[in-house]
Amino acid sequence: MKRERSARILATLGPASSSREQIRALAEAGADVFRLNFSHGSHEDHAERLRTIREVEQEIGRPIGVLMDLQGPKLRVGRFAEGKVTLAAGAPFRLDLDPAAGDVNRANLPHPEIFAALEAGTELLLDDGKLRLRVDAFGADFAETTVLVGGVLSDRKGVNVPGVVLPISPLTAKDHADLAFGLSLGVDWVALSFVQRAEDLREAREIIGDRAWIMAKLEKPAAIDQLEPIVALADGIMVARGDLGVELPPQQVPVLQRRIVRASRAAGKPVVVATQMLESMITSPVPTRAEASDVATAIYDGADAVMLSAESASGQYPVEAVGIMHRIICEVERDPAWRAGLEASHTAAEANTPDAICCALRRVTGLLGAAVTVAYTTSGFSALRASRERPVAPILALTPQQATARRLALAWGVHAVPFEQVNDVTEMVEHAANAAVSHGFAKPGDDVVIIGGIPFGRSGTTNLLHVARIPR
Repeated sequence: MKRERSARILATLGPASSSREQIRALAEAGADVFRLNFSHGSHEDHAERLRTIREVEQEIGRPIGVLMDLQGPKLRVGRFAEGKVTLAAGAPFRLDLDPAAGDVNRANLPHPEIFAALEAGTELLLDDGKLRLRVDAFGADFAETTVLVGGVLSDRKGVNVPGVVLPISPLTAKDHADLAFGLSLGVDWVALSFVQRAEDLREAREIIGDRAWIMAKLEKPAAIDQLEPIVALADGIMVARGDLGVELPPQQVPVLQRRIVRASRAAGKPVVVATQMLESMITSPVPTRAEASDVATAIYDGADAVMLSAESASGQYPVEAVGIMHRIICEVERDPAWRAGLEASHTAAEANTPDAICCALRRVTGLLGAAVTVAYTTSGFSALRASRERPVAPILALTPQQATARRLALAWGVHAVPFEQVNDVTEMVEHAANAAVSHGFAKPGDDVVIIGGIPFGRSGTTNLLHVARIPR
């Protein structure tokens, strides 16, 4: 089950990657977590894919995480009488709640919440930013605009409102139904789309509870303004560069990506860099050199995981895309500059016992050249705090909870193993040494650094660090 790298790979499943053979091939090529995109596919499709993932998990003997990605509120124009129109720059164009088919002068925008949030001068982006409108006048049910950047606009194209906090929930009626279904299947992570503020996470938490971990997708500029509160409430963060890149100038996205990664690392929350990482591999067996550099940059910054979307879901080369991503990560992690960069960007631990223990873990592991660090964890807390420190040695997380092992599949450097509960320190050391050897992380004579909490089995009580040498 041992991975020869610390960063993880999140691969999206879809029409190109739904069979047992394909899912197993993706896992063997390097996928650690699979994404089920609920914007597409039926409940039956997703249930079958999850069932197959669990069967493959049993076959390969390594916990595999499953992330369900909720669609969230999709803002779209209505339909046009002729299917599409061509808007000319400088021309007036009206958006309103009238459900009648649109034409070159107006279109239906069935979202009163947009009109409620508008101001004069607000810009609206249509069709992923290909068209741009400026709001000149507005009311509760209309907006009179001027076309700034024209082009072809067709039925049901998306609308983005950059720089505006819209008074809407991130969970639509469809999301509520999908969420109930996904939780009944036992997904490990729930990705929440269209997060704008910390309150959005509280709303989701009330529904999800502890049945899954929540990943906040940062794809709205408004979310960046509340970055720290959002990171604090989420279990993980996704840098969703697709919509973020639509609503912001392209030159700002790399800067924000690094800021989000650093904020997530400082808080000890897994962070995923996503969207268009190996886009050309949808139709090509090899990526561009720029795409390889893009993946490498995320790894040099210390991201927990990188994600494939259409490359693995609907592309022609899904296994090859996972394989090259795996090789890029391994190459970066062999570079001494990668470790130096992690050390330079390391943030100070908080003044509490768990962080003090994990900070010491990082130092002790480095000084002794330990083969592996072993974290006993029930909730995953100890393993995540250890991962935050980015120790030199891999982290073997021993947990009595299968669900925790699967959730930790996304965390940097963590190799999670379901394990029985221990009752005392002697048993803890013995089991840690045996697990380190049996899973290929250590051999007789190696040092093992162990962390855990006393009393055993209680979440969030990391207060013990022990160094053991495996008997020869």
